[in-house]
Amino acid sequence: MRLSVLIPVFNESATIQELLTKVDAVDLEKELIIVDDCSTDGTRDLLKSMKEPNRTVVFHDRNRGKGAALRTGFAHATGDYVIIQDADLEYEPEDYTRLLDVAVRENAPVVYGSRFKGTRPVMAFKHWAGNRTLTMLTNWLYGAALTDIETCYKLLRRDLVADLRIDSDRFNVEPELTAKILMRGTDIVEVPIAYAARTRAEGKKISWMDAVSAVWTLVRLRFFAR
Repeated sequence: MRLSVLIPVFNESATIQELLTKVDAVDLEKELIIVDDCSTDGTRDLLKSMKEPNRTVVFHDRNRGKGAALRTGFAHATGDYVIIQDADLEYEPEDYTRLLDVAVRENAPVVYGSRFKGTRPVMAFKHWAGNRTLTMLTNWLYGAALTDIETCYKLLRRDLVADLRIDSDRFNVEPELTAKILMRGTDIVEVPIAYAARTRAEGKKISWMDAVSAVWTLVRLRFFAR
């Protein structure tokens, strides 16, 4: 079972090398697809110097957003499953095996790593509250019973990825992915994962404007999508 690890990157020179070391250490057959979204902090130079055979590095010529980076990465994936990995150190790549084991054992096309199925994660209250609100809205609109729609760790079978049309360019790609999976009638299995949030001073990029965009994305896709 081969795993494609999709890593969108924007200005992560402080963390990208440690993150890649952690991903490499996971004992799975895998490929790394790194999409640099026009970083300006030296990340591009670090990535250009990497010659590892299991890494594909793609460079955007302008900053287009996480959704656009995911579309680029999905187009290069060749594994049986694809997992999304942010370039910071908030998540633990060793959890890949937990998600993939469930996917294979239950023949599940989609498995999410939930930060809320175990103990409350280490994160700012506003991010906790925002995530809970978006998740409850998703469950209400789409008849789901999820605990964490904004998780980075979304494991998707590649044939499903190839059949999904993703339009969002920025962080609203997260609710779009979940909404379109649920609209297909595909179940999403959740498993608990480890998580430790970083602060805005440490480089966290999501803001309240992204929450507003996420709400509109969920509502638009539920009531106005054709």
